[in-house]
Amino acid sequence: MRDSKIKIKGCKGNFEREPLLAPFGFKGQSISELWQSIAFLENENGNQGLGLGVQSVLWSDPQVLSEYGSVGGDSIMFLLTSYALKIIEGMEYDTPIDLLNQVLPEVYKFAKRVTGMDDLKETFVLNALVPVDLAAWMLYYKENSFQSFDDMIPDIYKSSLSQKQDKLAGIPLITYGVPIEDVAEFAHNGYPILKIKIGSDPDKDKDPRKMLEWDKNRITEIHQAVKDIYTPYTSNENIAYYLDANGRYDNKDQVMELLDHADKIGALDSIVLLEEPFEQDKHIDVRDIPVRLAADESAHSNRDVQERIQMGYQAIALKPIAKTLSMSLLMAKTAVSQGIPCFCADLTVNPIMVDWNKNVAARLEPLPGMSIGVLETNGSQNYTNWDAMESYLPYSQGSWVKMQNGLFQLDDDFYKYSGGTFEISDYYMSRV
Repeated sequence: MRDSKIKIKGCKGNFEREPLLAPFGFKGQSISELWQSIAFLENENGNQGLGLGVQSVLWSDPQVLSEYGSVGGDSIMFLLTSYALKIIEGMEYDTPIDLLNQVLPEVYKFAKRVTGMDDLKETFVLNALVPVDLAAWMLYYKENSFQSFDDMIPDIYKSSLSQKQDKLAGIPLITYGVPIEDVAEFAHNGYPILKIKIGSDPDKDKDPRKMLEWDKNRITEIHQAVKDIYTPYTSNENIAYYLDANGRYDNKDQVMELLDHADKIGALDSIVLLEEPFEQDKHIDVRDIPVRLAADESAHSNRDVQERIQMGYQAIALKPIAKTLSMSLLMAKTAVSQGIPCFCADLTVNPIMVDWNKNVAARLEPLPGMSIGVLETNGSQNYTNWDAMESYLPYSQGSWVKMQNGLFQLDDDFYKYSGGTFEISDYYMSRV
């Protein structure tokens, strides 16, 4: 590795608005498009890095969406990306983690001022910094002449990413409106695990009783549709369920009622994860809940990971594509060192970012209850222009790009080329 620091000489940014096939619902709200942000960095030696981001205001801090609307919230997030690009020009860094440590506090302070929200979630700022962070990693890779993703990871984090999976189970997203026949089709087509959104607001009146009854009925319908479908990739040979509540439950009694219902219908043993049942500012001890709870948007940093582990959370959702790769490495180190499994969740990202996520997911231990690694990706279900977006990949014909029977096959070429993540996309380069 080179001895001198990388000095950023030039920065540029832009964004594109990608429409969705249908309104995408979670947290009781919905969105109809996703902004794709682009960051370009160049250093004094002429090496370049190009990073992408997908902005999700609703996921990262719903209060911003409520206050400023969809376009307003996205505009604020891109303003943060642009601000970060402005302040890092001329900066020097050893690793992208060092750069994030320099930039995050200043951008967070700026974000609070712009939104007028002192309680703005740190995840909102991290979401805005993803393209900058990925561009910094690409630049770091090229400046140091690394030959692979593994070579690039600093030694202190390598033990957290020590696996080399030859396949990953794709995790499709079952939102509130996905028909039961489509859910069954996913299972019949080889997907061994389903991510099921719960916490619906069926009558748009924020009634917690109606939400809970809707969720119970939804789980019953899904379980009845897939309970007899065999998969070799789970410990009980049944389709696994990954429930995502996005903080919609008020208290532990509601969660226990849902899980009691799951137990009565025979679905409890198939629930491998229950993610974020409570709002992140509710510090509820969950050690007596009888399924593995996962932290996602409540885990902004490695400090939050430690706090959630102490509360009884037993899995951490890594999102290099939503919280930055740099922060994800810190989080993985904290969790894995304590025997807490990690996995890679999606943010309905574009194909290039799926491959960044894939590089991390491929190096994690399988979740308890699963015999292979997992990777959530739902862009093909939701983007209007997904096929065109796949054509923007530097290795669009790579053997690792498309799923086969619900699985990503990761062969030697995937590891040799690091999923193509260190090659600049001609399409996105033309946009900056």
